[in-house]
Amino acid sequence: MAELIKMPKMSDTMTEGVIAAWHKKVGDKVKSGDLLAEVETDKATMEMESYEDGTLLYIAAEAKSAVPIDGVIAVIGKDGENIDALIKEIKGGGAPAEAPKTEAKAEAEVPKAEKPAEAAKQAAPAVDLSSIKAEAILMPKMSDTMVEGTIVAWHKKVGDAVKSGELLAEVATDKATMEMESYEDGTLLHIEVKEGDAVQIDGLIAIIGEKGTDVTPIINAYKNGGKPSAAPAAASEPAKQETASAPASNNAPAAQASSSSDERAKISPLARKIASDKGIDIKQVKGSGDHGRVIKRDIENFKAAPAEAAPAKGSGAPAASLPNIVGQEGFDEVPVSQMRKVIVKRLSESLFTAPHFYLTMEINMDKAIEARASINEVATAKVSFNDMVIRASAAALRKHPMVNASWQGDKIRVNHHIHIGVAIAIEDGLVVPVVRFADSKSLSHISQEVKELGGKAKSKKIQPADMAGNTFTISNLGMFGIDEFTSIINSPDACILSVGGIKQTPIVKNGQIVVGNIMKVTLACDHRVVDGAVGSAFLQTLKSYLEDPVRILA
Repeated sequence: MAELIKMPKMSDTMTEGVIAAWHKKVGDKVKSGDLLAEVETDKATMEMESYEDGTLLYIAAEAKSAVPIDGVIAVIGKDGENIDALIKEIKGGGAPAEAPKTEAKAEAEVPKAEKPAEAAKQAAPAVDLSSIKAEAILMPKMSDTMVEGTIVAWHKKVGDAVKSGELLAEVATDKATMEMESYEDGTLLHIEVKEGDAVQIDGLIAIIGEKGTDVTPIINAYKNGGKPSAAPAAASEPAKQETASAPASNNAPAAQASSSSDERAKISPLARKIASDKGIDIKQVKGSGDHGRVIKRDIENFKAAPAEAAPAKGSGAPAASLPNIVGQEGFDEVPVSQMRKVIVKRLSESLFTAPHFYLTMEINMDKAIEARASINEVATAKVSFNDMVIRASAAALRKHPMVNASWQGDKIRVNHHIHIGVAIAIEDGLVVPVVRFADSKSLSHISQEVKELGGKAKSKKIQPADMAGNTFTISNLGMFGIDEFTSIINSPDACILSVGGIKQTPIVKNGQIVVGNIMKVTLACDHRVVDGAVGSAFLQTLKSYLEDPVRILA
């Protein structure tokens, strides 16, 4: 489904943005995190990254044109998707027109809500903020659905010099983790929001200004109910001059953008910051981004080789005698991330709502091992045992539709489509991207898709659409040497399959004890939907496919 890309609010005083340059054209493939365009705000020219995957289907705002906050600037969707009706609506003012109506209502309601606040301000002594040489940095709106952002990491600390365009922080939105650049020059005087904390749109996160400036009045003004009361008055005079100076101001940033566009596109701010911290010369790094742009992954890969060589320096050091060490107990309290909160909530709901029962079966993987070796000799994408389990499970689900079902309260939904969720561990927790219509895909197709989804998950580029719609889930810990385990059902599925490692085990074959390659799988079932006999029949079918994999290759 096509997604509208809207003009984000990149600064606290921004009301519209000018498209300085597009870095993608209609028809280009776009990935989350790719540089989409450069936008001139009232503060600076800033990079705008995509938070959607797909194809750029339509550009609503050409270069040098101004667009109000939340105005549609582009449409991203599936290649070949028909968006004629959407374009007609955009051109006719359908989609963008809804925003002013909402704003008009808000404006009508604001005076009523602000009366107590205004009375409080009149009662309190007036604070003149116009003489304070500092600017409040507010949480920008980085996506059209964003209501708050979480500070993942600060790349500047209090006292650091900051220039416009430098990487200030990384912010986790409801879509992805994105880079936040500074639009002010000066010194970072105050950090209001610590790493791991969330703040609403337009909430104060930091203050940048002249070194030594007392910013207490600004902090107090925001804590006492929002923006400083002096801000509108200070902005009134420049507003009067805006009409006369508009042509000159529009031309100057445009010229600046065109001269800096190529330089800015060579390396992302985050990659530049990491390279600077590690002392890496970016001229030696080959970029893998658009048009050779150096991104975070390139810097991390570049530093990998030196990092491996480091331990060798101390390997020849003589062993010292063991001192009498007196230990000191301690601990760290790690803030719970937004992802971890969601994981806890969903798994707790599943475990304490769905009555779980478990079925375990041993599968002889001798023929699967032989088949995989033969396939990988000719396949374009290397096939893993997990890929084979996904393909075999999809085929078994087609024969046992009640396992491909979900509890809906007063009814059971039996899905005709087969979308298999694949559990992937990442640094922050666990994500479950979905292989859609898995029963219609070849082993090579499944292998390539799982690798792509895994890469997106580990680089934090995974999108909500990539993790939606699962009808059955597979969790595999075999690569960690785990023989067997049980999992919590991933709602709304009725079952989840836990896959252990392949282990050489003595088995009886034709009356003889021989060594067999055995893999154990455990099916966790929601007893409201699946009975023991149904789950057992599914495992028998799965076993038959994996012990004779030719049946799933036909």
